Amino acid sequence: MGQGQQEKVATSLAGAVTEAISASLAPVDAELERRYPGDPGTRQPVHTVYVPGDAFAADTIRTWGDRALAALDEHAPDAASFAAVLGLTDELAGPVYDRVRDKLEREPVEDLRVDFEDGYGPRPDAEEDATAARAARLIAGAYADGTAAPYMGIRMKCMEAPVRDRGIRTLDIFLTGLLEAGGLPDGLVLTLPKVTYPEQVTAMVRLVEEFEKARGLEPGRIGFEIQIETSQSILATDGTATVARMIQAAEGRATGLHYGTFDYSACLGVSAAHQASDHPAADHAKAIMQVAAAGTGVRLSDGSTNVLPVGPTQQVHDAWRLHYGLTRRALARAYYQGWDMHPGHLPTRYAAVFAFYREGFEQAAARLARYAGHTSGDVMDEPATAKALSGYLLRGLDCGALDIPEVARTTGLTRPELEAFAVPRRGDLTVSGH
Repeated sequence: MGQGQQEKVATSLAGAVTEAISASLAPVDAELERRYPGDPGTRQPVHTVYVPGDAFAADTIRTWGDRALAALDEHAPDAASFAAVLGLTDELAGPVYDRVRDKLEREPVEDLRVDFEDGYGPRPDAEEDATAARAARLIAGAYADGTAAPYMGIRMKCMEAPVRDRGIRTLDIFLTGLLEAGGLPDGLVLTLPKVTYPEQVTAMVRLVEEFEKARGLEPGRIGFEIQIETSQSILATDGTATVARMIQAAEGRATGLHYGTFDYSACLGVSAAHQASDHPAADHAKAIMQVAAAGTGVRLSDGSTNVLPVGPTQQVHDAWRLHYGLTRRALARAYYQGWDMHPGHLPTRYAAVFAFYREGFEQAAARLARYAGHTSGDVMDEPATAKALSGYLLRGLDCGALDIPEVARTTGLTRPELEAFAVPRRGDLTVSGH
């Protein structure tokens, strides 16, 4: 056949066959679209800081940053000493240390939750009413004057009978206060703790639906996180994965699954000395959460460590090494968010995150550049890998580990182009032409 002549092909099936198959799968197509919309493509914070309702103040975020900087000044005053504690390479030591200090000065907290649950405990109703109203006023003020974290909200009491009414009232007061102060901020996040049955998630959906109707808000405006802290939230009595049913019960409103290290461990009978985010029981729970959430647009968060970096320098260094190691372990397992319980955890949270993205940056950027440019290399990447590579770079940019100029220089891609790889349209597995 001469060059330019089109190859003749033969088929045996009538067009009606394809049409019939497509028609038969139309309900499945719709179900996939509804249940698995994919990652929302928005920023995910690297951590959540929990502050008891009565301790939250207008200067809480700045105070946490200042206390974290003071800890560095006292226990690791330069890049070399910090690197020696954490085992950072000479190449990473300076960039990581400088970026950690800059982060603590510029944006010390990425996500803050004012806690009305375990960190706050039972209080007289009048006191909790006042604290909830105050939290709304302070958060609204922080967004108005530019001192807010990118994400802020509350953790209410759970949907269990003894505290249900109190939790609902606190949420109502808080949301009403935000609206009275100017509206719900874009970074609003709500956390529903100690979820045991999908019906409790459904109840939360009905609750926020009614609030939206009462205040004339757009349907679906209010989402919430589900906290996984009980064995029943992982495995139901019939042997099914309860957490997957909880995501569906949220009817598209679930934004995250947060693992509660200590409540979950205690629920399984793990002794206090062994309750940690790297315990096998924790790994099992988070693996179930991860599979259940994959493709749904619901983000996963690891738990925390209760070993605080306080006291003599050696004790602080030991706590730092533990926290750094747990955070790096979580990142390698694709748990990109965790909890931080003390200002002294911030230096190692950001050190772990920044080291994770900086040490893999060159290789990830080069692989994505080859993929985008249709050039060969020592690894043959698929569209799904390109999605992971671009997602990795975007997460590094969002938290401050990487800069736009260096990513653009190495990949040859703009941020919108990175985002196109990271969040392709459903069925579009050939974003780069592969």
